[in-house]
This record gives sequence, C-alpha cells and structure tokens, in this order.
Amino acid sequence: MRARRLRAGLRGWGGVGAMAVACVLAVLFALLLPVVRSHGEDGGTGTGGGHGVAHGSRARAAEECTDPEKQTLSPDDADGPTIDEIQSREGEKRQLVVGVDQNSYRWGYRDPNNGGDAELAGFDIDLVHRIAEDILGDPDAVQFKAIPTDQRIPAIQDGRVDMVVRTMTINCDRLEDVAFSAPYFRTGQQVLAPKSSDITGYDGTLAGREICTAAGSTALSTLEQDQSDGELAADADLGTTVPNQLDCLVRLQLGEVDAVVTDGALAASQAAQDPTVELKGDAFTTEYYGVAMKKDADDLVRRVNQILVEWRADKAGGWQHSYDEWLSETMDDAAKSEPPSPPQYLRTS
Repeated sequence: MRARRLRAGLRGWGGVGAMAVACVLAVLFALLLPVVRSHGEDGGTGTGGGHGVAHGSRARAAEECTDPEKQTLSPDDADGPTIDEIQSREGEKRQLVVGVDQNSYRWGYRDPNNGGDAELAGFDIDLVHRIAEDILGDPDAVQFKAIPTDQRIPAIQDGRVDMVVRTMTINCDRLEDVAFSAPYFRTGQQVLAPKSSDITGYDGTLAGREICTAAGSTALSTLEQDQSDGELAADADLGTTVPNQLDCLVRLQLGEVDAVVTDGALAASQAAQDPTVELKGDAFTTEYYGVAMKKDADDLVRRVNQILVEWRADKAGGWQHSYDEWLSETMDDAAKSEPPSPPQYLRTS
C-alpha cells in the first residue's frame, strides 16, 4: 500500500490572466532558449542512444532497490575530476551547463514580471544559481538548456549537460542510468481535473477517462504499472503523452483529455495558473526530487550534497526563503513547514 499524503492545496492566487500568459508563453518560450532536441522516441525512462541495459537486468535491479532517495554519496566540498573540468572552462564557456524546465510555473519558467527580460526564475532555478556560485564563484555562471521530460537522462549521459535540476523524481529505474543528489523536495502523484468534473481522485472515477502524462515521467510509469496490476481501471486511456508537463494543462483546457496525473507540487502550480481546474483527492505516492548527474561524477554528487546541506541550513537565503518566495502561495500549510527530513547517504561508491 502506498503511503498517502495530504494533497497540495490551492489558494486564490494566479487567475485567468496568469493562465493566458502561461499558454501563450508555452509556445513562444521555445524561440527564446535553446532546446535540447529529442534523438529518438523511446518514451520510456528516456535512456535512448544505446545507454540502456537489458530489460531483465533493469527489472532485477529495480526489485533489489529500496529507499532510492537514500542511494547517494555523503557530502564533501572537495574538488575532483568532474569539478576540475567544469572550473577549467575558459571565457564564455566557463559556465555550469544545466538542464531545466522553462514551462513549470514557479519551478522553472520565464517570469514576464521581472523587469521585461523574462529571465528564468523559480524554485529549481534558485538552486541552480546556488550550485553555480559554490562551484564557479558566480551565481550567474550558468548555461541553461531547456529539455523535455523524456530527454533528461539522455542529456546527462551524452554530456550535453553537467546536471539536470528539473523536478526530477529519484527512483530505482533512473538510478540505473544516472546518479542523484540527496532529496531537496518531497511530493507525490496527484490527479488534476476541471472543477466541474465528477472525477474525485485516483480511484474508480478514472474508468473510461483519457489521462494525460508527460512522456518519460514517473506518473506515466506508475499508471502503466498500476493498470497492469489491476489497481487502475483497465479502460482508463493512457495514450496521451506529451514532451512537457505544461502541454497536459493545455490539453485539459481544450477538453482533449479528462484528467492530468503529475506530481502534486507541479499540479498545484498549474491549478494556480487556471482557476477552472483543481487537485482531486490525495497524493497516492510519496516521491522526492533530486539533482541528476552522471553515474561516475562522484565528486560532483558529493559537492552538490554539501551545497544542499548548506542551502537547507541557510535561514536568510536558503531553502525556506526560496519556498516562501515561489511555492508557499500554491501549497498547503501541511506542505509548507519544512524541507524533506534530513537525508541519509547509503551509497558508498
């Protein structure tokens, strides 16, 4: 039985204006930021490019994996080969290259209200600046690359980015392909649907309904597994997948799907953009976001974990400050109190 958590609630903030801006910007943003293009349509965990392992081996590894959010290295602020390579970049290339989202409201998005330059902003973006400041001494020494959900892992494996900071859930399958930091946020999968809908949550009311998810997302793999296990109605239609999660909100607004399943933290931000939709029912999983890096980048993983320790402890400009600025207006009081519990570091090599 999955642990259940109180759903991320909503406050009366956002409005139709924000919704309209978001929908228009979703189309225009691609013109403003280089996008890492897909090199295939594997639509699964997004490994692609010959980097995957045999399905049987992956399945066995996943069965043996427990507490994936704890499978990371202990913090250390020492330099190493990965960090040395980043720091040795010269001129304009002396930047941290980070895969992010540019369409997730309050997480990673272009804010049209920040002086006209529409720079990337949000909770994830604050963390990226913090990492760049620590490693390169300049919070703005960052090259942002917008990547679709199903291209997060290939972008890391192919060396197109140094890391991904993009509301990325730590899970056992992904640990076969990339390394993760300790968790920096706790959330869970939830259902988003129109307020007028008779869908009540992750239950029998999804029978016969069209559900939208992002390709390569935890939501999609969870729904597919639950449907296979008989925990989700067999006639629930999972055929609608999109490159980026915001596209699901657009499909919902157009009446092309009946519901969206995604992380509650993202769903709450989407509901803030559109007052005609709401979260339905409680979260039906417990998940943790982490920073994803190459599997052999041990020094970088340890350094990011040290940065996270300091970010959490910084009362003036750290985790809580970013949460209050970006997320507190869209989340429940129950989710507002503190960051995830102090991490454990079970990986030794």
